[in-house]
Amino acid sequence: MFLRLGVTAFGGPAAHIAMMHEEVVRRRGWVSDERFVDLVGATNLIPGPNSTELAIHLGWDRARGRGLIVAGLCFIAPAALIVGALAWVYVAYGHTPAFEGVLYGIKPVVIAIVAHAMVKLIPTVAKTVLLGGIGAGALGAYLLGGNELLVLAAGGLLGASPVLWGLVGPRLSMWLPVWAVAPAAGDVELGRLFVVFLRIGAVLYGSGYVLLAFLRGELVERLGWITGDQLLDAISIGQVTPGPVFTTATFVGYLVAGGWGAVLATVGIFLPSFVFVALLTRLVGWMRASPTFGAALDGINAAAIGLMAGVGAQLAGDALVDLLTIVIFAAAGLALWRTRLNSAWLIAGGAGVGILHTLAT
Repeated sequence: MFLRLGVTAFGGPAAHIAMMHEEVVRRRGWVSDERFVDLVGATNLIPGPNSTELAIHLGWDRARGRGLIVAGLCFIAPAALIVGALAWVYVAYGHTPAFEGVLYGIKPVVIAIVAHAMVKLIPTVAKTVLLGGIGAGALGAYLLGGNELLVLAAGGLLGASPVLWGLVGPRLSMWLPVWAVAPAAGDVELGRLFVVFLRIGAVLYGSGYVLLAFLRGELVERLGWITGDQLLDAISIGQVTPGPVFTTATFVGYLVAGGWGAVLATVGIFLPSFVFVALLTRLVGWMRASPTFGAALDGINAAAIGLMAGVGAQLAGDALVDLLTIVIFAAAGLALWRTRLNSAWLIAGGAGVGILHTLAT
């Protein structure tokens, strides 16, 4: 079942969760609606890709340790393999007119998808004036060059401050420096590549689209391993494929260090999810009811929306380069807003327009 979902689950985390609900609650009756909601809420309290962690947790519920591993690997592997193959095609043929035309049409659609996801999430996370302020502050901090990990941690601290500031603040202040230090720029080493993606997978909260801010900050701005345009191409390829958005790491790893880079980036970014879910299985009820964890999570999610807005604005500058790309962006945004059309069809449509544009010129 999870292998099939890994092949067909287009549309991002929200769509993935809906498809899992249909399979394990309505069709198979493996868990109740109440248990399913508990698991969704619990995955929001730990770092990592929410829909992937939900698949891992459902696997644990069904078959304990073996189920945890099988469900996670089956959900991740198809997308990782597809993205890895497309990364090879990109490196080998990425500068040919045909492939450049595909990316030309896809990029504006990707920007529309990110913008749509962000707009849909704002009412959920900005529930109070404080949370709205945290989101706006995170946007400003990111645009001014603030470290993404520090921005998210600050959002969590501010969100939890009305509940238990004196307890949460000192603990996070000691924990942050360990994860906030970026490796120095230099020649790419496989060990360093693995550590970078392991760290991102261990601390990344919020929607998978927040991953874009982390990758841009680490790999484009601080390490210089890839360009901003290559990052946008990686995101576009990730949107063409099913499964977790985090398989963008597979593409980036291949660009940086070839086949082994793709493998290590994929393992590094997903490994923390397996560990966190294994630790979480006995704590779901307590964490869901904790006012401190709940308030901190609200703050982190608000900061994550700010990061999404910041990276979306930067990527839009690379994608919306002429009138046609602006029209593609507007059309995709309208389709997302007014219909339930799967985003995969929009991606395919953008690719088709891009190819026709290339042939016409």
